[in-house]
Amino acid sequence: MLKGIPEIISPDLLKILDEMGHGDDLVIGDSNYPAASNAQRLVRADGQGVPEILDAILSLFPLDTFVAEPVTLMRVVPGDPTVPEVQDRIRAVVRKYDPRGDAAIGLVPRFEFYEKAKQAYAIVATTEHGAYGCMIIKKGVIH
Repeated sequence: MLKGIPEIISPDLLKILDEMGHGDDLVIGDSNYPAASNAQRLVRADGQGVPEILDAILSLFPLDTFVAEPVTLMRVVPGDPTVPEVQDRIRAVVRKYDPRGDAAIGLVPRFEFYEKAKQAYAIVATTEHGAYGCMIIKKGVIH
């Protein structure tokens, strides 16, 4: 047993977070994200939403302060009428942990997101149902 580890952080995810170094990227994918086919390392977080797992991760893991936007979200595809409400919840979590707030978050088109995500250290597959709930976070330095 360890103290202070959020219950939704599995042993496998805790190991991944510990292994990651400064500048490594972690993808948190929603239920539609092709996690298994894109992951170098895959961790399942079934039953969890993206904002909830992000909150737990950021309680342990600093965002990179050496880059302008250590958080990347997928931009809504032009012509898609979806309103990505989950992104508002993600932004609230980022504001809780990073003084840059929304300025720490960048948006990229879908296929650019996929290419960037394939290079990530690991992918966390959630069962988030909110469209456009995928994100990438860059690990910072622990002081």
